[in-house]
Amino acid sequence: MPGAIYAEGLVKTFGDVRALDGVDLDVPEGTVLGLLGPNGAGKTTAVRCLTTLLRPDSGRAVVAGVDVLRHPDAVRRSIGLSGQFAAVDEYLTGRENLQMVGQLYQMRARAARQRAVELLEQFHLTDAADRPAKTYSGGMRRRLDLAAALVVSPPVMFMDEPTTGLDPRNRQQLWEVIKQLVSGGTTLLLTTQYLEEADHLAHDIAVVDHGRVIAKGTSDQLKARTGGERVEVVVHEREHIGTAAEVLRGFGKGETTVEEHTRKLTVPVTGGAKLLAEVIRELDSRGIEMDDIGLRRPTLDDVFLSLTGHVAEAEESAGSGVGEGGKASKVSKGAKGEESVK
Repeated sequence: MPGAIYAEGLVKTFGDVRALDGVDLDVPEGTVLGLLGPNGAGKTTAVRCLTTLLRPDSGRAVVAGVDVLRHPDAVRRSIGLSGQFAAVDEYLTGRENLQMVGQLYQMRARAARQRAVELLEQFHLTDAADRPAKTYSGGMRRRLDLAAALVVSPPVMFMDEPTTGLDPRNRQQLWEVIKQLVSGGTTLLLTTQYLEEADHLAHDIAVVDHGRVIAKGTSDQLKARTGGERVEVVVHEREHIGTAAEVLRGFGKGETTVEEHTRKLTVPVTGGAKLLAEVIRELDSRGIEMDDIGLRRPTLDDVFLSLTGHVAEAEESAGSGVGEGGKASKVSKGAKGEESVK
């Protein structure tokens, strides 16, 4: 049985730009899929196709058990969407924004008011509930936008880079809200450029680059693909580098690298903490004083770099993104880290 979000062979082109090039996704009910990739990779285009905002050129998609292409209205009734930018009416108060969304979903006025109260409290907006949204900070608007997407408690949520441009405190608050949603049974597809975010929230991760899914798996599975553990040592005295390198070669499972200017040596290993203890004892027996030593495991940054050849937050070159109008575009970062399409 397909998951709550399922895509098979999705293709979407804009002129000569192939934004999606045969994307396959399968998100089990009650889990989070992190769609990870740089600007212009195809993340937002995939979300737009799955939420009926764009029609793919070919392929198949099913959301909440409903065929996206055949029954788009039914899909819209089963999903919530929080896009890259807060879509709130800045002249209405926070409370009025939420009540309006409820009424658009044909909720009774009393139920819409009660739901607004619940969401304002959940998103820490009660004190600002009766202020116009135009007086809200960027983080407050983002929270209000996410609250609006949850007015009808949809079983499936799509969040397209929900924390872009937020400060660390607001980002942490949104992470907690997302965890609460999923613990309540919501299925979530989350697009992000923040590797830490995917590591923290996602049950599974799909790495997207140039419109294709180039890797799938849990965070640990993807990290294992980059080569495992390594011991890193920073010696106190530069003259001890040679002796330390000799010791590490005796424990290593590959080439020992040396950075002379930082006095750091690195070697791939297997054996975990037990081996690290043996390395420390041997270095100590040789009289080598250390400023730092540790067992390092791959991060998602390492994974992304090894898979794509570039870091996740790197801007794509002109023409690598795709704008709303279907023309090749350049995606850049604003002063607050927000994306703009030119």
